[in-house]
Amino acid sequence: MPQIIIHVDMDAFYASVEMRDDPTLRGKPLIIGSLPSERGVVATCSYEARPFGVHSGMNIKDAYRLCPGGIYMHPNFEKYRAVSRQLHAIWDTYASASETIALDEAYLDVTEQAVDWEGARRIARLIKERTLEELKLTCSVGLAYSKTAAKTASEEKKPDGYFEILSPEEYVRLIQDRDVKVLYTVGGSTAEKLYGIGIRTVRDVQQRQEDVIRLLGKQGRWITQVALGIDERRVEPYRPEEAKSIGRELTFQKDVDNYELLRDVLFLLALNVENRAKRVGLRGRGVTLKLTYANMKSITRSRSPAACGGAVSIWREAASLLDKVEKRPVRLIGVSLYNLTDTEEQQLRLEGFDTEDARTREAEQKRMLAALGERYHLDFEGNLEKLFHMETLHRTAEYMRKHF
Repeated sequence: MPQIIIHVDMDAFYASVEMRDDPTLRGKPLIIGSLPSERGVVATCSYEARPFGVHSGMNIKDAYRLCPGGIYMHPNFEKYRAVSRQLHAIWDTYASASETIALDEAYLDVTEQAVDWEGARRIARLIKERTLEELKLTCSVGLAYSKTAAKTASEEKKPDGYFEILSPEEYVRLIQDRDVKVLYTVGGSTAEKLYGIGIRTVRDVQQRQEDVIRLLGKQGRWITQVALGIDERRVEPYRPEEAKSIGRELTFQKDVDNYELLRDVLFLLALNVENRAKRVGLRGRGVTLKLTYANMKSITRSRSPAACGGAVSIWREAASLLDKVEKRPVRLIGVSLYNLTDTEEQQLRLEGFDTEDARTREAEQKRMLAALGERYHLDFEGNLEKLFHMETLHRTAEYMRKHF
C-alpha cells in the first residue's frame, strides 16, 4: 500500500515560543543561543533576524557582527521540552506511527487515518489549526508519498506553510535543477566532493549516476535513488533501546588547563548521563571521553568495562581516560555511554551480579557530591535535579571554573 506521510516542522521554534510568551519581542530580530560575549553558536533565530544573514549553527560572534542590534537570549530548554510534548500529543493523534526528529519536528504516517489524499489534506489542515489555536504557534506542513518528499515539501512555503508532493514525478520536477544539497544526506562535505567532479545539480546526479556511485559508494547509490524520487523508508517510531550512545558535553567560556577541575566537571556530566540512561531504562558497557582543545582539535578515547551504568562508575572510567590524554587547554569536554542494553536484559546476562553494590555506589556518590560542595561552596546534592537541566549545568561549570 502506498504511504501517505506528513512532515511537520515548527517555524523558528525556540524564538517563536519566546515571542509568544513575551509579545514585546515580536517583530524584532531575536537570536537564541549564546550571548555575544560568550563562546557558542546560534540555536535558532526569528525570521526578522534572517535578512541580516543570521542562521542556525552560526558562530555567535559572527551573528553579532551581522546583527548588532538583535536581541540575544539563552535558550530555555525545559520550557521548549514542555511545549514539544504538547505539540507531539496533538500530532500523534492523527498518525498510526510517529517518528520524532527533534523537539519541533516529526514524520507522521497517516496512511490508515487519511485513506486518500483528500483525507490527508484534512489532517494536515487540522494539525496546523490545532497547533495555532491550542499553542499559539505556527508550523509548516509537507504532505507527500515519501519521507524525503515530505521533508522537502514542508520547507517549500515556510513560515506557516503547506505544500504537497504526491508522486516521484512531481518531486523530480521540483528539485531537478536545484543544488545537490537539496538531497537527503548530502551535506557540505559530500557536496564538495560532487562539485569536484562537476556534479552540481540534481539533474547532474540523474545523468551521471555511475560517477556518483563510483565516488561515494553506498551513499552514492542512495543519492542516485533519491534524485529519482525513490525513497521507501517507513516512518519508524523512536526506540530508545536502539540508540547508539547517550552522552552529555559542555563548552567552557574560557579554555581550561586545570585537569583537576576537568575531573570535577566530568562527574557532573556523568551524573547527567546516568540520569538520561535511567529515564529510558538503559545501561552501557562502554564509556567515551571527548575533548576539544583550544586549537579546535577534537579527540575521543574509549574503554569497555563489563558494566557501567552508575554515575560513579562512568566517572571513574572517564577520569581514567582523562589521566592519559595530552595535557593542553581544553575548550569542550564530554562523556557518553555506548554498547547500550536495557537494564533487565543486562541483569539477566550478568545473572544478578553487579560489580558495584547499589548501596556502595549511593554512598560513594554522596561522598563525592559532599566533597564537591566543600570545594566550591555549593549544595550539589540538594540541587541535583537542577543540574540535569543544561542551562544550570553550564552555569555551574562556569562557576566552578572561576572559583576552583
